[in-house]
Amino acid sequence: MAASFEGKHVIVTGAARGVGRAVAERLVAEGAKVMLADSDEARLKEAREQFADNGEKTADRVARFTCDISQKFGVNNLLAATIDAFDRIDSVITTTQDIERADPLSLTADALDRVLASNVRAAFLLSQSAALKMIARAEKNGEEKASGSIVHVSSLSGKLPAPEIAAYAISCAALDQVTRSMAAALAPKGVRVNGVAPGSVTTENLMKSFSASPELRQAIIAGTPIGRIGDPHEAAEAALFLASDKASFITGQILTVDGGRSVLDPLAVAYV
Repeated sequence: MAASFEGKHVIVTGAARGVGRAVAERLVAEGAKVMLADSDEARLKEAREQFADNGEKTADRVARFTCDISQKFGVNNLLAATIDAFDRIDSVITTTQDIERADPLSLTADALDRVLASNVRAAFLLSQSAALKMIARAEKNGEEKASGSIVHVSSLSGKLPAPEIAAYAISCAALDQVTRSMAAALAPKGVRVNGVAPGSVTTENLMKSFSASPELRQAIIAGTPIGRIGDPHEAAEAALFLASDKASFITGQILTVDGGRSVLDPLAVAYV
């Protein structure tokens, strides 16, 4: 599904693990220049070394920057580092990372604030600032419109109730609305904004859940028409498609990648 990103310059957040890392890996394979961003410096360094040492001449196409993009100075520094490294920004792909395991009755205000900052505020600040730079660059070059794309990776949890991870579900629903709102505002400027909502994919967080509750794996598989757990690269392919020129007439959409799970009646009752 993905299109070639030869010559494109892309920022990927959450690039040290999970879907973010899978997105970055696919972008590098597609020929993009990629800025890997994450708050985990050690794992980000390892990811960059892996992508830059794959037998291709990719070392000059992969950079990394450790930062907290829930803070404006972190966003500004990331954008400056990307422009210094690659001259411009064509696309931004953000991925959610912070999951607080608490139901609505035990969730603290501080925990909710932290998850919202990590998953929503960070994506909003980065995409807002990046879009402004895309627009300014187009104006400087005398172009009628910018040509850029933004993709926010949230989760199926933003669409279906998930009481045991209430803060994460709330943040994903909010991020989906950020996607729609920014899409409407930026479309006349030539910047597309879309989202990807993966179902259960084999991230570290899900693996931890399986360890804590072994029966969860079979429950998810039973509730997924395709009959298996997803892979982060499958979510990554959807993100690359939406960021690419192949999706040039798509904006404001949240593409669900869940093996059909969201189309089932959770009661699973056959009525006569």
